[in-house]
Amino acid sequence: MIVDDDHGRFAYEPGVISPSLAEAWFATLLAEVPWQAKRREMYGRDVDVPRLVQHYALDDPALPPVLRDAGREVVAATGTPFTSVGLNLYRDGRDSVAPHNDHIEELAEGAPITLLSLGATRTMTLRERESPKRKFDVKLESGSLLAMSYATQFHWDHGIPKARGEVGPRISLAFRVKGSQAPIRR
Repeated sequence: MIVDDDHGRFAYEPGVISPSLAEAWFATLLAEVPWQAKRREMYGRDVDVPRLVQHYALDDPALPPVLRDAGREVVAATGTPFTSVGLNLYRDGRDSVAPHNDHIEELAEGAPITLLSLGATRTMTLRERESPKRKFDVKLESGSLLAMSYATQFHWDHGIPKARGEVGPRISLAFRVKGSQAPIRR
């Protein structure tokens, strides 16, 4: 447990997925997902999103089998009936995501978000917005889960900073409950 208080709960659990299965899922997703490069407006201009992305509903009949399997594992580990998964491919240390909170209006009220990491270890920075302004750097290992409660999206920012030196590729699977479905656990 990283934090568990009135500003939210972050729980990190390494080794939820075995190294061999995490490696197989990573290789399959890297090769088979139709990764997309996106652009978005930031600071008054359009910029490239510094990673590749994709998104799936977990009940989509066209959902790749590896994501169906990963979804089952994450639901079993967390007890939360997730409905969607957002994928991020960090190709090397230059790919990143700026500190942010998730779009709360897209989530079922009270629903947590759980990240499954595959591939190279990367650091996620967690920063509290109000006092006492705590900060944590969490090394997200392949096969690990990081669970963030709904409340964290109001009080904390999270991001993956650029990394120096040689860094291999990493895929993050962000499981969410979209819409009005109620979560089982926080």
